[in-house]
Amino acid sequence: MIELEGVPELVDPVMVAAFEGWNDAGDAASTAVAHLDREWKGEVFAALDAEDYYDFQVNRPTVFMEDGVRKITWPTTRLSVVRVGGDKPRDLVLVRGIEPSMRWRSFCNELLGFAHELGVELVVVLGALLGDTPHTRPVPISGTTSDADLARRMNLEETKYEGPTGIVGILQEACTHAGVPAVSLWAAVPHYVSQPPNPKATLALLNRLEDLIDVRIPLGELPEDARAWQVGVDQLAAEDSEVAEYVQSLEEARDTAELPEASGEAIAREFERYLRRRDGSGPGGPGGHATADGGDGTPGTPYLRDNPSGRTRPPKPPKAGGDDEESSED
Repeated sequence: MIELEGVPELVDPVMVAAFEGWNDAGDAASTAVAHLDREWKGEVFAALDAEDYYDFQVNRPTVFMEDGVRKITWPTTRLSVVRVGGDKPRDLVLVRGIEPSMRWRSFCNELLGFAHELGVELVVVLGALLGDTPHTRPVPISGTTSDADLARRMNLEETKYEGPTGIVGILQEACTHAGVPAVSLWAAVPHYVSQPPNPKATLALLNRLEDLIDVRIPLGELPEDARAWQVGVDQLAAEDSEVAEYVQSLEEARDTAELPEASGEAIAREFERYLRRRDGSGPGGPGGHATADGGDGTPGTPYLRDNPSGRTRPPKPPKAGGDDEESSED
């Protein structure tokens, strides 16, 4: 039996989840949920027992000092609640943690138990994958669901993916089987600059989430960080003719593929977001990643690969048309 003490009755609650690891290229998804938690001052009300779901040789606990006392932080998944005001108030249940090492079905059942007790009406799971997408273009965001009716109502794709999956895919299917409406939002991160952070992908996920659940999200410094990230990658790509040539080929392929979408629904969606933001005031892992077939001055360089000379530059891209190590999950 799940005991939820001190949690108020929620208004139209939506559960938003993200997990570090294979589902989180560039840390874009987990950073998005962390942003929501920080901007809305989320209050943690539950944490799953780390002993049940994590291999501590893979995700090691950390030791720290607090007031002269040594303490340990265990890798786990935490749940917090944020209250969102405005014309259409609603509450969010934020789930943030690390992809579990084992017992995935029990893990999902425990999260669904919380969702049931809190009256969650929709589960949105955020993910990010590596893809053949140029950093100079808007970040592709795909919204998928296993529910055909939900796909029609929310203008989403009904997932047809077959192949290896992560906890994002497992949780979405568990929600479907339990009768809980669930959606996955995936950001495509350029594979040639995959090191975190990627604020441009995080910003794109939050913009899509904003549209999906009809809640205005305070973006803080994310737009500026996204612009700084892109300028930094532009400068590094310009230093390497092979990278610059490869990026240009990706741009041409992307522009050709999306030419029919340069009008109509895509423009209308962006214009609606612009109007909402102009008129409203509002409050200011180990292992690889899922792969697939952008937000936008100069950032720090934690996302760049260091080399012995002390310079930083993006890793060499594979030849265009090469096979990815892992297949995409839409």
